[in-house]
Amino acid sequence: MSELPRPDAATATAETVKNLLLAHDAFSRWLGVEVAEVGPGYARLTLAVRPEMLNGFGALHGGVTFAAADTAFGLACNTHGRQAVGLSATIDYLEAGRPGDRLTVEAREESLKHKIGVYQVRVSNQHGAVLALFKGTAYRTSQEIPL
Repeated sequence: MSELPRPDAATATAETVKNLLLAHDAFSRWLGVEVAEVGPGYARLTLAVRPEMLNGFGALHGGVTFAAADTAFGLACNTHGRQAVGLSATIDYLEAGRPGDRLTVEAREESLKHKIGVYQVRVSNQHGAVLALFKGTAYRTSQEIPL
């Protein structure tokens, strides 16, 4: 009988951080965020666009798109086990989300230094259309996340 592969320490840390952060994040629960995958410097989330997330024109509210991207950014920048906080974030809205869309929000680490991390987040719908591109810069504190 062969053993199942064991996750490496970095992946295990990322999973533990994900569980800790989401356990205390009521807003992300309200958004309906589901974490599909997490790893060192990486997070992929999904969520469904619900009627209460729409703006007055029937399109996905930009604040919801930003919040979903910010959640992925927050997860990705904390996956190394050291508390990180956002310094700045920008977003480009490329296409409107629609009712019933299933969004994928994918954050990738572009640069990681001792004190600063830079992340790109892509928000796309179920058809692969890119709805938004988000860039976040995080400050990495010296505080270890209790694992």
